[in-house]
Amino acid sequence: MRTALLSIFLALACTLPAAGAPLPGPVRLAPGEELRYTLFLSTRQAGHVVFRAEADGANVLTLEVSDRGRGQNLTARMTLNDAGVPLDLHVTGVDYWKNPVDDRYERKGGRAVWSSGSSASEHGEATPAGPVFYLTPETDLEIGVLAAALLRAEGGRLSLLPEGEARIEPAGEVKVKAGEESRTVHLDAITGLGYSPAYVWMDDRGFFFGRYDGFVTAIREGWESAAPALIQAQGRVASEWEHTLAARLGRRPEHGVAIRGARLFDPETGKSRPGTTVVVSGERIRAVGPDGEVPIPPGAEVVEAQGRALLPGLWDMHQHLTATDGPLDIAAGVTTARDMGNDLDTLLELHRRWDSGESIGPRLLMACVVEGPGPYAAPTKVLVATDAEALAAVDRYAAAGCVQIKIYSSLDPKLVPGIVARAHALGLRVSGHVPFGMKAEQAVRAGFDEIQHANFLFLNFLDGVDTRTLARLTAVGEHAGELDLKSEPVRAFLRLLKERGTVIDPTVNLYEGMFAGRPGEVTPSLAPVAARLPLPVRRGLLVGNTQRTPEMDTRYRDSFRATLALVRALHDAGIPIVAGTDSPAGFSLHRELEDYVAAGLSAPEALRAATLVPAQVMHRDQDLGTIAPGKLADLILVDGDPAAKISDIRRVVLTLRGGVMFDAAKVYQAIGVKPAE
Repeated sequence: MRTALLSIFLALACTLPAAGAPLPGPVRLAPGEELRYTLFLSTRQAGHVVFRAEADGANVLTLEVSDRGRGQNLTARMTLNDAGVPLDLHVTGVDYWKNPVDDRYERKGGRAVWSSGSSASEHGEATPAGPVFYLTPETDLEIGVLAAALLRAEGGRLSLLPEGEARIEPAGEVKVKAGEESRTVHLDAITGLGYSPAYVWMDDRGFFFGRYDGFVTAIREGWESAAPALIQAQGRVASEWEHTLAARLGRRPEHGVAIRGARLFDPETGKSRPGTTVVVSGERIRAVGPDGEVPIPPGAEVVEAQGRALLPGLWDMHQHLTATDGPLDIAAGVTTARDMGNDLDTLLELHRRWDSGESIGPRLLMACVVEGPGPYAAPTKVLVATDAEALAAVDRYAAAGCVQIKIYSSLDPKLVPGIVARAHALGLRVSGHVPFGMKAEQAVRAGFDEIQHANFLFLNFLDGVDTRTLARLTAVGEHAGELDLKSEPVRAFLRLLKERGTVIDPTVNLYEGMFAGRPGEVTPSLAPVAARLPLPVRRGLLVGNTQRTPEMDTRYRDSFRATLALVRALHDAGIPIVAGTDSPAGFSLHRELEDYVAAGLSAPEALRAATLVPAQVMHRDQDLGTIAPGKLADLILVDGDPAAKISDIRRVVLTLRGGVMFDAAKVYQAIGVKPAE
């Protein structure tokens, strides 16, 4: 679950000038006037935002978010100059993980000074030569204020503190209605804040009206019914941007391609074969064999691998995807992704665009969520409380093309047998969180084909934990290190998993951040790539854990070591492990594989968990998972040999997805990421 929920709010102090018109002075709320917004996570209302003008000239924003026991509660007080740029800013409250926030910024004369007393600890000062806009560490609270200032700035550009530059461009307008009232709202695109443009909707007065970021929606109170129209219109603009990117970066050679001189990794044997040529025609592999023995078709493009490793495209078996994740996955070598819970309409559109080549992204398998109602329910439309509702949900998902049902934490365990039976009858797999009131052993005996997240395996041996809440993480962090993995209860549980053929999607990198990470530091799983990322993205990688005593910190670190030991125990017991991340796209899978090696798997065994094993589990191994004639041409060329040194998997230079070629460095560059060195 992303923690930077606040990149959605304030477009609060500007007018929208007509093209070529002089930039007007700032629009200000009258003292005591306020604007109110409703916040949705997916389709579930989860909070609100209020922007108010105080009598002393200050502007005050309050934000409250409720998300399954998590969520921000923040107040930001700021003073804006005539150009709409904050002269001072003070943010207090708690962040998404309930850590205290105390962020300050002040501009005095030529100096700009900032500091943070929150988990995203940061401080600095600068003497900017011209206009400059400070971005707060945790929140992106000020994106709308930034939009206001950009609309006044020369060329629509502003330098950012601590680093970077932002630019704004008009992107369209839409007329929306709520009851009898209608108004025209304007869409602006801001670049420089992340991998893709950030869109904000503004009303005719020049104030923020709404925003949608792929998961979070904020919209003016009273206009909630207009959100679908805005999302649809924004989607058309975003799709055009994605299409332009795909047309520029993806190539399908007319006469095919031959990769020559490669070190081909075979997941079936765990061996690599140097001096190999692979010929691709259209979307499939046509020939594989030793250099000099495989005919290269006339006119085929030849890629000289020069001993680099050639592997099957990687699988990430646990993602929650947005359009932005597509290029990140492809550049990292992820050619197949399983989405483990998302809005179905969003997934179907991603599926269509990625398969058609209109946008850049991996093959998509949909695991669709069934959840129960309650105070900790996941942000999904599909909440069921009866057998009839549950079976109807499974039927709808099967008809839509979902290949798996993911059961979530608040589902009534009494509904599990019926869901499993109906899903299996329709040819769907069943997996998920272990619902509150069940243990993992019961879920397996009830017919779960797979369990997501290693913490639910530890929870099998802990009593009294409300697994709908954050206790499903904190209890494991505090006690997993105490579990004797060689004890008979654990051995019996592993035998059950083996007997039932239960697959485990452990998401180890997730627990590395939660258990071994420290507040204010970049999460260990992404520390190796943090310097390559845009500043706002990099800040989002700061660990959001609550502060811990030294004794508790030791316990949590012991629990991460226990997580690695559990992965090794699963592997040694012959239980299938599939590599999934539940973390930022692309880069996280590389760390997941490094964690498997740290757990004691060999590099080839780790690579199997991201190639052949998931293909077999998802019954796609006739087309994917290995490099062989007739299979789909999902291939990655790596500058190194990850079968010998797993960290080389970070050095993907070329990705083929169904025969379409992507230069990894160029894809990264197009989304603001520095290529691997």
